[in-house]
Amino acid sequence: MSLLAVAQFAPGDDRDRNLAVIEEFATEAVGRGATLVVFPEYSSFFEPELGDASVAAAESLDGAFVTGLGAIAARLGIHLVAGMLEAAGDKVSNTLVAVGPSGTLVATYRKLHLYDAFGQKESDRVQAGAIEAPQTFGWNGFTVGLQTCYDIRFPEVTRRLVDAGADLVLVPAEWVRGPLKEHHWRVLVTARAIENTVYVAAADHAPPIGAGNSMVVDPMGVELVTIGEESGIAVADVTVGRVASVRLTNPALALRRFGVHQI
Repeated sequence: MSLLAVAQFAPGDDRDRNLAVIEEFATEAVGRGATLVVFPEYSSFFEPELGDASVAAAESLDGAFVTGLGAIAARLGIHLVAGMLEAAGDKVSNTLVAVGPSGTLVATYRKLHLYDAFGQKESDRVQAGAIEAPQTFGWNGFTVGLQTCYDIRFPEVTRRLVDAGADLVLVPAEWVRGPLKEHHWRVLVTARAIENTVYVAAADHAPPIGAGNSMVVDPMGVELVTIGEESGIAVADVTVGRVASVRLTNPALALRRFGVHQI
C-alpha cells in the first residue's frame, strides 16, 4: 500500500504554533499508515491580508520553518510538503517545500500564478516564481510534482508537471471562500486529475477564511477522500497500477496534439 494524507488546518501568525500543528497531524497520519503528508499553502505564517508582518516573517530555505519541518519528517521517517513565506527582498516568494525522510529538501516550487482575482491582489506582496524546469521527487514508485492554489486554474501548469513525469500532483492551497469558490475548487481539482490521468492531492486552509474540502482525487476523477470544513487529516491509498490501468482505458495523453509553450 502507498498511503498519503492531506492535512487541513488554519495557519496563523505564529510559526512555532503552526509547526506544532503540523507535527500533531503528521504524527496522526503516520499512525494511520501514511508516509507522505501534504499541508496547505502559507503553512509557515498566515494573516488574512498580506502585509508588512508577512514580509517580516519570510525566511530562507535553511531557516527555522524548513529546519523544523525537516526535523519532523526525519523523526517520523516520511515525506512532508508544506507552503511557506520565503524571503525575496522587499517582497516574499510563495514557496512550497518538500522534505524527505532524511529531513533534507527534495524539491521546491515557487507559485507561478498570483491571486490577483476575486478582489484580492497577492502580487502587492508576493513575487511570482520564475518559469523553470519542474522539480519532482520520488515516493513509493510515484513521481511527485508540486503546484500551488491559484495555479490550478491554469491547466498548462499541471500538464507541464505531467510532461516532466509526474503521476501524482500535490496542490497546497489557501483557497479563499467566495462566490461559487467551493464549486470551482472541486471542479478544477477533479478536472486536473481526469485530463492528465494522474492523482491530485489538494490541501486547503480550514474555514472561516479557507474553503476547506481538502481532497485526494484519482486518475479517473474519483474523489477518494475529503475532509470537509474542519481541521484534520484524510488518508488515501494510491497505486501506480491505477494510473497505468486508467491510461489504458483513457490514453488522452498519448492522443493529444498540442504541447505547452511559455508565452
